[in-house]
Amino acid sequence: MDFDLTQEQKMIRDEVRNFARKEIAPGAEERERNGEYPYDIIAKMAQLGLMGIPFPEEYGGMGGDWVGLHLAIEELSRADLIFGALLDVTTSIVAQELYVFGTQEQKRKWLVPIVTGEKVGAFGLTEPDAGSDAASLRTTAELVGDEWVLNGTKQFITNIGFENASIVLVAAEVEGADKGRIISTFIVPKDAPGFKLGKSYRKMAWHAMATHEVILSDCRIPKENLLGDPDRGFAQHLTVLETGRISIAAMAVGVAQACLTESLRYAKGRHQFGRPIFNFQAVQFKLADMAVAIELARTQYLKAAWLKDKGRNHAFETSAAKLYASEMVEKVASDALQIHGGYGFMEEYPVSRYFKGVKILQIVEGTSEIQRMLIARTLPQRSRG
Repeated sequence: MDFDLTQEQKMIRDEVRNFARKEIAPGAEERERNGEYPYDIIAKMAQLGLMGIPFPEEYGGMGGDWVGLHLAIEELSRADLIFGALLDVTTSIVAQELYVFGTQEQKRKWLVPIVTGEKVGAFGLTEPDAGSDAASLRTTAELVGDEWVLNGTKQFITNIGFENASIVLVAAEVEGADKGRIISTFIVPKDAPGFKLGKSYRKMAWHAMATHEVILSDCRIPKENLLGDPDRGFAQHLTVLETGRISIAAMAVGVAQACLTESLRYAKGRHQFGRPIFNFQAVQFKLADMAVAIELARTQYLKAAWLKDKGRNHAFETSAAKLYASEMVEKVASDALQIHGGYGFMEEYPVSRYFKGVKILQIVEGTSEIQRMLIARTLPQRSRG
């Protein structure tokens, strides 16, 4: 069993770490405060080829692997969570679904600009009445002549508010289907007739991340914008969401590592009762527990990504990684704030931003409760192994 990264994976990790330290971390607090969208940094990420790490060179990618992508997501998130989220949605979900299920024409038209970073993509599954129960979605699609006509509302859509967002992959129920209820996936360009960008959500954190409502009102798209098997649109979404869960775990590890780094620095410099608080056992135990939890979470997400690269089943590993890492980072961020004491409650200290930003990781792409359900379903088969 080899736990060493390849030279290419190490190079990606180190290059992204240096980029994140120089270009992302210094402005993280200011971006969170003013909410300005970081187009300059997104452009630099595109120049580095980060959106295309796991895709073939013929589509503008780096020809790398999923381990490499998630190492990059960890390093970006360590500096600012929103950039890990950007790669999660754009690369792990949207680009992957286009690559795996798209036609050659769809790949040339929609995938290449996303892989090269010219455009970013969005993923439209959640609705006002369809969150964890995504199968209860109400958005509809009807084939009228050579066009699909879509009607419905999607909410909490990441990336779509960026000016360089090109498409949203929309799950919709096909009206008039003769096989019962069918959910298909559609490529909906942002400039399609009947597409409307709804309200921008006021969030408790991630203020520089574009999160909007999407309203489809007799939205018309060409017939050829159907993505993949018309009978398996929902299954396609679930397939790529497995990878998204690895991405969420990598994001959690990144920000948890940032919490540990800041806490260690503070504990060594903060003196109470005549000595650094690092010398107190209560603080040391917190730091030790942080380090152990982070290492376990990192190992789990890397295992899940490695299994994906090998083409092996990884349903248990992805849910386990997402569940453990997302719950781990909430405790790590809380302990980091506790170590900082009253200073941790002040916005001038990064741990306050970390604390506010991590809770959502237990919710997006399948809540902790959903992950436990998914894990439980794998147990009978695993027990036979």
